[in-house]
Amino acid sequence: MNEIAINIEHLSKCYRIGNRRNRHDTLRDVVTDSLRRLWRGTGSRSGDLAHVWAVDDVSLSIPRGQIVGLVGRNGAGKSTLLKILTRVTEPTGGTAQIYGRVGSLLEVGTGFHPELTGRENIFLNGALLGMKRAEIRRKFDAIVEFSEIARFLDTPVKRYSSGMYVRLAFAVAAHLDPEILLIDEVLAVGDVAFQRKCIGRMNDISQSGRTVLFVSHNMTAIQNLCTRVVLLEQGRIVLDGAADEVVSGYLATLEADAGKFFAEPELRAGTGSIRLTGARVLDGHNDTVTSLVAGTDVVFEFDYRNHEAIRQTNFTFTIFNHLGVPVTNCDMSLTGFSVQDLGEFGSVACRVPKLPLPVGRYRVAVAVQVNGQNADVVSGALAFQVASSKFYGSGGNANLRYCSCLVPHSWSHRPSTGSAALPVCTRLVAREQRGCG
Repeated sequence: MNEIAINIEHLSKCYRIGNRRNRHDTLRDVVTDSLRRLWRGTGSRSGDLAHVWAVDDVSLSIPRGQIVGLVGRNGAGKSTLLKILTRVTEPTGGTAQIYGRVGSLLEVGTGFHPELTGRENIFLNGALLGMKRAEIRRKFDAIVEFSEIARFLDTPVKRYSSGMYVRLAFAVAAHLDPEILLIDEVLAVGDVAFQRKCIGRMNDISQSGRTVLFVSHNMTAIQNLCTRVVLLEQGRIVLDGAADEVVSGYLATLEADAGKFFAEPELRAGTGSIRLTGARVLDGHNDTVTSLVAGTDVVFEFDYRNHEAIRQTNFTFTIFNHLGVPVTNCDMSLTGFSVQDLGEFGSVACRVPKLPLPVGRYRVAVAVQVNGQNADVVSGALAFQVASSKFYGSGGNANLRYCSCLVPHSWSHRPSTGSAALPVCTRLVAREQRGCG
């Protein structure tokens, strides 16, 4: 067992969701609720509650020194599993044994005290990991240098942006010598350069014999960093194996299941004031298609139902490539467009002239916001492929290894005349002669 860092056996976590009577209800509320239940033919509240197994009978063993990726759709149980491992929440059943000191980086906002400064939180986190003050001091400069926020070190972290918070939080988690590092999707907040730096640090941690459990929706980062990947679906492990194999299986499932979540609005995130009910891709002839030609006009259309007579809202969607990397985002608010009266039912459309995507497979996630808050999110709204390209007049296809988005561009050439080139050659020869003399 000394070679095992994390050992999980039949681990489960159940949540109860639904309506529950507030103990501060007034007498009128209690009477009204009782009459309502009698009218519906139910004599108790047990029918109002539902049980959701966020983690369902998971067994997993992770050796020391291994970087393991944890992937799956939103709501698959990834974050819940990490919260159990970090003792943020208690399991409903099963056991999880961790052999070593754990450093964790969960969603932005956890782990730091908001009223304390960045400097104070470094020492607080080190103390929570069982480190002595002298040991933290030895690593302090390295933590600050890695985080790149030295100017704000004595500012309370409640005033940090999400990017600043993640920089410091990762620097602390990665430099205070955890034997096991648990990371949950926080790298999506940082810029590309910082993400690369974090991935390099995680590689260093692994090569030093420590263990990393890494949750991410970025399949490129997962494939580059992890040798083993575990796929969760509805709280259960459905695949566990080599990174390339599991990632390919997961992305194929996302494409195959595109659109099916429109039929299950109760399982989606958001307030539910507006629910998306369908999506389609239209070509230049206004026909619904799944195969497109780069360089031609495309329309993305989304249907909705407005449950609360909301008049104005914002629609946005992101296109991901075959590796799950976002390649572009279309946001209604960025264009200045707004709908003055949504009505109960309707659809919105976004036209993309001269589709700028290279040949490949893509999927679309769409969201609708009301007053800056998500009303509905569908991560698998659409799947389509770009089969050929008219983007460039030559009809050639860009190399996917170097290209995720096609950009209009042109070339020019102005040849030098012979008379202009001759003096340059003459001067070079003269210098060589002087050097030899």
